[in-house]
Amino acid sequence: MPRRQGYALHIALVAGTAALAAGVAFAGSLLFTGPGARSQRIAAPDPRGVARTPAAPAHSTGLWLATWAAAPAAGVTDTYHSNDLSRRTIRNVVHTSIGGDAARITLSNLFGTNPLVIDHATVNTRPVTFRGAGAVTVAAGGQIVSDPVVVPVAADADLVVTLRTPTAQGPVTIHPGTHQTSYVEDERGTWRTTDWRYLTAVDVHNGSAAGTIAVIGDSLTAGSGSTLDANSRWPDVLADRLGGRYAVVNAGIAGNRILRDGRGVRASARFDRDVLDVAGVKTVVIALGINDVQQFPQETDPQRIVDALHSLTRRAHARGLRVVGATLMPYEGFHTWTPARNAVRERVNELIRAGGVFDSFIDFDEAARDPFHPTRLLPAYDCGDHLHLNDTGYRRLGSRVDLASLEDNTPASGAL
Repeated sequence: MPRRQGYALHIALVAGTAALAAGVAFAGSLLFTGPGARSQRIAAPDPRGVARTPAAPAHSTGLWLATWAAAPAAGVTDTYHSNDLSRRTIRNVVHTSIGGDAARITLSNLFGTNPLVIDHATVNTRPVTFRGAGAVTVAAGGQIVSDPVVVPVAADADLVVTLRTPTAQGPVTIHPGTHQTSYVEDERGTWRTTDWRYLTAVDVHNGSAAGTIAVIGDSLTAGSGSTLDANSRWPDVLADRLGGRYAVVNAGIAGNRILRDGRGVRASARFDRDVLDVAGVKTVVIALGINDVQQFPQETDPQRIVDALHSLTRRAHARGLRVVGATLMPYEGFHTWTPARNAVRERVNELIRAGGVFDSFIDFDEAARDPFHPTRLLPAYDCGDHLHLNDTGYRRLGSRVDLASLEDNTPASGAL
């Protein structure tokens, strides 16, 4: 696969540090503190795509589209404490799907119980402002969208978003298990991490792409079992195939369920924030349900799972969006598998294939199963735990999506 591994490490370790050295002082954050600070932050640009679209560079045409996103999944204690917190920086390395001539970022303090202070931010070393200021405070539980910054953003490339946080108060809002190497720095050195911290979206101003495809899923969408820094998750494969016609963003959370909170807020509760409010979203892809089947407490009624999936479809239709869903893949050999749970999975798939749940569907079950043992993954696709896929398996899933179905406005119920 031709994508992958630009110059993220070099940018992160050399250029990012140089840019931070020229950053604004912490005093700038005082513009967003004090008794009136919360109301000011709430008045920041609306994070929903329609409301965010007008903030384009002067004398330009095109749309604001999300080129990358990550669903906030957890709040954790920050382990990167140090004596000189003003020198602590986070360099989130993300991989774009489409490019553009300007960018803006979304920062989240969803799981924080204290205000989050960012006193300097850059996109590929270009300084970012928030309502004209170089520093910002994000309220506990809140998020903020930056001002546009004129910076060339390449398609299918690594992008470094650097944040400096002068306080260690938390919990820190993260997306863990990213399968991407990012960096945290303090006065002791630079440390590798596979968490994305605070950053939940990068939008680009793009004059040619038709919109964004938002994928919501669990670990099989997040890429568990894939190779670190290879960008081989199946939505990455889909983005490669689209060749810039659409952006693709990945809202998968490992362990996520539809009907219950678990690892991450349940999908039915986060659907608006992580999918419907994505900038420029035109099509939604839903790949959920296997954790409701196999995680404790297990959902034993397949109709409840299907009804929840259909409810997501109706919510997307209310926004005028097309919805493509996926069948549930086999997992015999994984420690939670039982014949009874497999029967629930197979009934969910029967109902999806019968039509009426989504506008159309991708038969991931058929694509990934062993034809000689259909309750198991094909060994060539199995990462080794019998639930998650390897790079070859994810490439198989991404290759099975009918690209025309993503932009067809006519509801359909056939398999892709």
